[in-house]
Amino acid sequence: MTELVGLDDVRAARKLLDGVIRTTPLEPSRPLSAALGGPTWLKCENVQRAGSYKVRGAYVRISRLSAQERERGVVAASAGNHAQGVALAAGLVGTHATVFMPVNAPLPKVAATKGYGAQVELAGNTVDEALVAAQTYAERTGAVLIHPFDHADVIAGQGTVALEILEQCPEVKTIITGVGGGGLISGMAVVARALRPDIRIIGVQAAGAAAFPPSLVAGEPVRLPAFATIADGIAVGRPGEITFNHVRKLVDEVVTVSEEDISRALLMLLERGKQVVEPAGAVGVAALLAGVVEVETPLVAVLSGGNIDPLLMMRVIEHGLAAAGRYLRVTVRCSDRPGQLASLLSQIAEHRANVVDVEHQRANPHLSLGEVEVALSVETRGVEHSDTLISALRASGYQVVFAAEA
Repeated sequence: MTELVGLDDVRAARKLLDGVIRTTPLEPSRPLSAALGGPTWLKCENVQRAGSYKVRGAYVRISRLSAQERERGVVAASAGNHAQGVALAAGLVGTHATVFMPVNAPLPKVAATKGYGAQVELAGNTVDEALVAAQTYAERTGAVLIHPFDHADVIAGQGTVALEILEQCPEVKTIITGVGGGGLISGMAVVARALRPDIRIIGVQAAGAAAFPPSLVAGEPVRLPAFATIADGIAVGRPGEITFNHVRKLVDEVVTVSEEDISRALLMLLERGKQVVEPAGAVGVAALLAGVVEVETPLVAVLSGGNIDPLLMMRVIEHGLAAAGRYLRVTVRCSDRPGQLASLLSQIAEHRANVVDVEHQRANPHLSLGEVEVALSVETRGVEHSDTLISALRASGYQVVFAAEA
C-alpha cells in the first residue's frame, strides 16, 4: 500500500513556501450562513499567486529537485491552474518549464502560463491525454515530470491550505472542497485527521467528470470512459494511485453536482460574495446550495481557483441566471396578423419583465399556415415571477414552449 503523507511533511512544505505564497483570506459568506444556519466561510485560494492553490504543491515539488534535475528542466500537463503554478514555481526556482495543455484549454490560462515563462505545447483533448504527451516528453528529454496531483510533495504542499484554515477558523467542523485528481483534498485531510480528527472532510466533483465515486466503490482507481464539464480544473478521468489511497482512508464523503448547480454557485459568488471564481473552484459552494450533502457548521468551503475565461464567465452567468429562474428563453407561437408582436411584448412589459432579445420568424416547417414563431430571451426577478409570466401568456391564448422543447 502507498504510504500516506504525514503532518510533518505538510509542516515542512509550509516552511518551504514561506515568502513564496500568500496566506489567503477567509471571508464570511452571509448567504451560505443563512442557508446552512451557522457560520460559513470561504477560503479564497482564487486570489492566490497564479490564481489557485496549485502553486503550493508545484513549488514544493520543484524546489526539492537536485541541481542536475533542475538543469534538465521540468514538464507538466494541465488544463491551466497546475500549468500556471508550475510555470511560476519553475521561474522562482530557476529552471525551465514545458507545459502540455489540452487543445481546448482556455486561452487566458494558456496566455498566463506563457506569461510566467513556460513553453506551452497543445496536445490531446483532455488533461489525461496531455499528461501522456508530457510523460513521453519527459522520457525523451530527461525533463522531470511534475505531476498535477499524484506525488507526495505536491500533496504536502496543497495540505498547507488546511494549516491556514485551522489557524483562521479553529472552531471549524466541516471543510468542503472540489476534487479532480485528489491532491488538494488529500493534503487537507492529512492535516485535519492529525490535528482535528472530528472535522468532517467532504469532496465535490462535477457529475460529468466524477471518477472518485465509482473508484471508491471498486476499491481502486477506475478510469471514466468519457467525461465533460465546464469545471475544466477538476476534469480528471482517473484518480491518482497515491491520492486515491488518501481519499479512501481519510475523506468522509465525495458527492457530485450538476452543471446547473455549478452555474448557480458561480452566479451567487459573483453577485453576493464579489468573488471571481472558476467553475472548479465553486463546486463546494454548489454542493451546499444544492443541498446534496449534510453539513455541520462552522464550515469552510475552499474556493480553489479564480482563473476563468471571460467568455465562459459570460455564458456561465447567463446559464446561472436561467438556473435561478431569472433568465427565460421561450418560444411563443401565435397567429400571424398585424399588431400581434406588439401585443405580446406589451403583455410582457405589463408584468415588469425585460425583453433582452427577440426573433420573429415564419419559416419554421412545423408552423401552421397563418402562424408565426417568436423566440424571446427575457429577464425576470426569479422563479415565481417567471411562472407568473408564463401562466399569464398561456391564459391569453399564446402557445409557450421553452427553448429546450422548441
